[in-house]
Amino acid sequence: MTQHGSAWEGATWTVELEMEELAGSRLHLQATSYTMLDGVMILPVLMMIAFPSPSVEDEEPKLNAVLYTCVCEGLSCGSQHHCQGQQCFVSLSINDGIKIHQKGCFQVYEQSKMTCRTPPTPDQAVECCQGNWCNKNITAQLPTKGKSFQGASSSYYSLETIAIVSLCSIVVVCILGFLTVLMIRKFQRYSEERLNPRDVEYGTIEGLITTNVGDSTLAPNRSELSIQDLLDHTCTSGSGSGLPFLVQRTVARQITLMECVGKGRYGEVWRGQWQGENIAVKIFSSRDEKSWFRETELYNTVLLRHENILGFIASDMTSRHSSTQLWLITHYHEMGSLYDYLQLTTLDTVNCLRIVLSIASGLAHLHIEIFGTQGKPAISHRDLKSKNILVKKNGQCCIADLGLAVMHSQSTNQLDVGNNPRVGTKRYMAPEVLDETIQVDCFDSYKRVDIWAFGLVLWEVARRMVSNGIVEDYKPPFYDVVPNDPSFEDMRKVVCVDQQRPNIPNRWFSDPTLTSLAKLMKECWYHNPSARLTALRIKKTLTKIDNSLDKLKADC
Repeated sequence: MTQHGSAWEGATWTVELEMEELAGSRLHLQATSYTMLDGVMILPVLMMIAFPSPSVEDEEPKLNAVLYTCVCEGLSCGSQHHCQGQQCFVSLSINDGIKIHQKGCFQVYEQSKMTCRTPPTPDQAVECCQGNWCNKNITAQLPTKGKSFQGASSSYYSLETIAIVSLCSIVVVCILGFLTVLMIRKFQRYSEERLNPRDVEYGTIEGLITTNVGDSTLAPNRSELSIQDLLDHTCTSGSGSGLPFLVQRTVARQITLMECVGKGRYGEVWRGQWQGENIAVKIFSSRDEKSWFRETELYNTVLLRHENILGFIASDMTSRHSSTQLWLITHYHEMGSLYDYLQLTTLDTVNCLRIVLSIASGLAHLHIEIFGTQGKPAISHRDLKSKNILVKKNGQCCIADLGLAVMHSQSTNQLDVGNNPRVGTKRYMAPEVLDETIQVDCFDSYKRVDIWAFGLVLWEVARRMVSNGIVEDYKPPFYDVVPNDPSFEDMRKVVCVDQQRPNIPNRWFSDPTLTSLAKLMKECWYHNPSARLTALRIKKTLTKIDNSLDKLKADC
């Protein structure tokens, strides 16, 4: 027999199923507590026990099997012409283009079982038989092209075996599908249970349904839960940085948009309703996505609950009219922006001081860093102007639009400027921004830019304060020296080269309050940034002016 053929006699094929080890291992199947992974690992074992393959009964070696005398032909037979074994065989193989015919016997049962059941290939075929001299008159045939030749293996894959395997596959798929559904439902139940404490205290959040935006499923009085309840609870029991994301999305998708109340380069502002309450929905344009992301990031990670900072409710990325929209949902202030308010309203001394003091309080809260578990980093607004300040019903104001905000923490000494290519409003830019000398890696530089802008807002408000029956019309800063939409170069020439500042009318100096405000705003306009007042110093000065006015009224 050739080297190719001797592999059959020299190889030992052993397939042993250690049933004792399988029986000895303990399977604890607990129906009440198992994971999907447990189920996947246990199922094959159960299938082996419940659906044994047709050949399992033949797995044990037949030690006492009958030995047959077989014809032996080939180099491995030597001078012998016969051999004894448990099965006889005839083989045909092709080696280097030469056909090699062999006959012999299998003396090892496992070897005969595995070899005889091997399907023929184009270069090798084996035929087996049992009986004395049974291989004398048989020949092995190589499979012809285009025909399926299964030989002895065809009987092995019986219809019964195929049916059992198919049935087992279906059962496994069904069980895995059931386990998947079970795990998903368990996860959903766990997510809903996380809201239970709030539901018990304030009433349910109507089903956590996700309807199309604008199609509210809630009647105004279906629940006693209000926006303020949620926000108050967040401040007392959580981080105070905003509602949980799941609640935010729930609130966002239960809002009905009522009317558009403003438009700008950023997008639109709508008045909406949730649970019968008015809320503001700022819909960002796609090109201003980074501003939306920055505000969302800041509101959700920083404690910003302050009466003079616009109250954040939720944010969501949603679909409306077959287009993706970015929503920022906040408190609604029907009196609008300070810019619009000043054009229609004149102020007395009390209202003027209330407005500017509230703006200074909000700015001081942004600028200061609060330490502790519910602290906040220092924040610079970077785009403070009258259009980004809203007027509340009580006459105070709140600062809005934090899309350009910069954060700084002393503990890490990290400056977080965000990733927004948008720049501030050119009319309100400080000299160091216009001449590009600002220290961009120093947080104090950004705070001083805010102070410059605050001085301009203070000038806008003071012009609308009536004294001795005289008041100026509303005008934006530098209205008399630059066009309506000034360029960067226009502002740089006026502020940096000519070093002009907004004009202060003579009538201000006949009123003690306006005189004090004029002095204050000049200290916000120093060309040298480090010489400008801090937000806290401005707040204290305005508080002192307000107290002196109260004292003057008491004396009268």
